Amino acid sequence: MQTNFTPEQLKDPATARSEQVLRTCVHCGFCTATCPTYQILGDELDSPRGRIYLIKDMLENDRKPDAKTVKHVDRCLSCLACMTTCPSGVHYMHLVDHAREYIEEHYNRPLTDRALRWVLARILPYPNRFRLALLGAKIGRPFARFMPDARLRAMLEMAPKTIPPVSRNDDPQTFAPEAPKKMRVALMTGCAQKALNTDINDATIRLLTRLGCEVVVAEGAGCCGALTHHMGKTSESHATAAKNIRAWDAEMRGKGLDAIVINTSGCGTTVKDYGHMFRNEPLAKEADAVSKIAMDVSEVLMKLDLPQGADQELKVAYHAACSLQHGQQIKTYPKDLLKRAGFTVLEPKDPHLCCGSAGTYNLMQPEISKQLKDRKVQTLEARNPDIIAAGNIGCMMQIGSGTEIPIVHTVELLDWATGGPKPSAMLAAENGGTRPMGIPVLR
Repeated sequence: MQTNFTPEQLKDPATARSEQVLRTCVHCGFCTATCPTYQILGDELDSPRGRIYLIKDMLENDRKPDAKTVKHVDRCLSCLACMTTCPSGVHYMHLVDHAREYIEEHYNRPLTDRALRWVLARILPYPNRFRLALLGAKIGRPFARFMPDARLRAMLEMAPKTIPPVSRNDDPQTFAPEAPKKMRVALMTGCAQKALNTDINDATIRLLTRLGCEVVVAEGAGCCGALTHHMGKTSESHATAAKNIRAWDAEMRGKGLDAIVINTSGCGTTVKDYGHMFRNEPLAKEADAVSKIAMDVSEVLMKLDLPQGADQELKVAYHAACSLQHGQQIKTYPKDLLKRAGFTVLEPKDPHLCCGSAGTYNLMQPEISKQLKDRKVQTLEARNPDIIAAGNIGCMMQIGSGTEIPIVHTVELLDWATGGPKPSAMLAAENGGTRPMGIPVLR
């Protein structure tokens, strides 16, 4: 694609990067075939190619964003299926992230939009605040149908029926390996996940220590910054990301780390991009070092000796989170691990299409999100599985709100298959929906 940025514009690193991305696009349209919003809405401007034209025009002309451009950029899920499909290697993620930052700086959103985004940015990345918000949403859930704004209804309807107690396993500490030590790893405990489902980190710690990992929860680490990053709130996202970088850098300089383990794939895509995000900042060297050892939990488990399991006689429908299969290009590892553990793995039709969760997308674009959720649930249920597995808390919450089939994180099944407790979502299904609320002590 031909561009016409001025030398002055290209002095801005973000604009220079966007020009590089734009120049790789050849207008081929392959991306339209795998774009979820284009599949549903059928509007060229709701495809990656259409958004690229809008973003190019906005950036190239230093144009104040208009409502039309903002609407179509906001509708993008950032599922990154277009990056998997693109034969030219267009790095759409960096382009749309820049567009969102530009819009955040130059567009005056309606008051209700500004208020909603402000609330989400100041609640979701903070587990204690999020827990209080979930409690309030749980109380208000019966009144959701009376809410005039579809986004507020979505927030109330997405609130879980039960809120787990705080897990002290998420506190800064070190867990010793139960087998001969093979690796020393830092576990990213995250933010929203700590409020929504404490079982995932607990299962991850049990599984890794069982397989010979010393697991560190680093002092000072927390939210990866993805939620605010995808809202275009760069200063806020970089502030939280910088805390992680400093915390993990201290561990790397101390006793050393073989990997930073991430069990929420949306976070993993962002942490692996820290090197790019901080490339022109004082933490550039440390951020790049962090990015290089950041791994999804499935990548780490493939390096360890996961024992071959007996036939579990359970059919598992595997949902591939977009941030894992497109953002990190990890497609087979979770399925390979589940098969090795003895599960029968089923894959739904159109596994490349998003479930509609996409961070805060299901809260800010509830109508489109619901259509994607319904489609995803239908394809998963069509395989008639006993259980659904996924590698991202957002996908689990989204899909779980549309099906009665228990949904668990991949590591929960692997933990169970290698000696850990049965996943509580499965126990709840057996006990009429009542989840056991005890938090295991792992020390």
